[in-house]
Amino acid sequence: MSKYIAVTIAWLLASPALGQHAETAPLRVGIIGLDTSHAVAFTKLMNAEEAQGALARVRVTAAYPGGSPDVAASRDRVERFTAEVAAMGVAIVDGIPALLERVDAVLLESVDGRPHLEQARAVIEAGLPVFIDKPLAGSLRDVLAIAELAVEKGVPWFSSSSLRFSPGIARMRADDRVGRVTGCDAFGPCTLEPHHPDLFWYGIHGVEILFTIMGPGCETVARAKTDGTELVTGVWSDGRIGTFRGIRDGKRGYGAMVFGDRGMARSGTHEGYGPLVEAIARFFASGEPPVPVAETLEIYAFMAAADESLRRGGAPVEVAEVVAAARREPGQKR
Repeated sequence: MSKYIAVTIAWLLASPALGQHAETAPLRVGIIGLDTSHAVAFTKLMNAEEAQGALARVRVTAAYPGGSPDVAASRDRVERFTAEVAAMGVAIVDGIPALLERVDAVLLESVDGRPHLEQARAVIEAGLPVFIDKPLAGSLRDVLAIAELAVEKGVPWFSSSSLRFSPGIARMRADDRVGRVTGCDAFGPCTLEPHHPDLFWYGIHGVEILFTIMGPGCETVARAKTDGTELVTGVWSDGRIGTFRGIRDGKRGYGAMVFGDRGMARSGTHEGYGPLVEAIARFFASGEPPVPVAETLEIYAFMAAADESLRRGGAPVEVAEVVAAARREPGQKR
């Protein structure tokens, strides 16, 4: 029996919903990677004295700073964010093995996606549920490897942008003003980082909006790129078309224009980290991922197909083709 399953059974047996009234200790949450503001924001929400509901059942208790010296967004922030998290009473440990001995669930927050496969491997081998923040990995090959390893070990996980859980975006899949969604034009900032596929680094937020509203089923992807803008067009298996506009030049923001059989409507925008962190807390308690793994894998395949389309001068590329190619790539042991 994995450590996670044992912890979950104990939590359920002590749950008031099952007729028990004794107070139970919160699940102990560990963080890998203190080089992102998410580590600070998520800890504040989980460790707040006034936390209620699912958030009251989790608490960040330990963290491993990590860090990537060749990524400025990591190297230049890890010391400051480590100090901020430590100031909230979180124990700072010197390695992932030491962290895993002290916790029941893990937030994998390293801002650099490249080490995520090996970091996730350690967590999965320990049998602990894990939320893996964006970017899920540094390549589609590693994305698929994480998913395969989790299936092999029977460990629950999920990854998502916080935009998916913003109420004004989440409701658009079933909005009475729109009806059945027939198309979507999503947009968001799209800064680039040279060690990652172009859209993995920040475009993921807008692409996640697109899939939150359209759902899975994209078959082909075509991409146009200029210095200031990305425009990625996806064609779904039922003939619907969705686009992602990545913004580097001019006013930036998040959202989408949604088209349906009843009408058209603008989605909401980012509404903070609270809804995502509540979903993570419920996931840690239940072991049920709130986002289907298959949809997450398709999102990353969509972004990889966009890169391949650019290499081919903007020609449409099949999503299935890039998945097959990634599975053939030599890489780290699955």
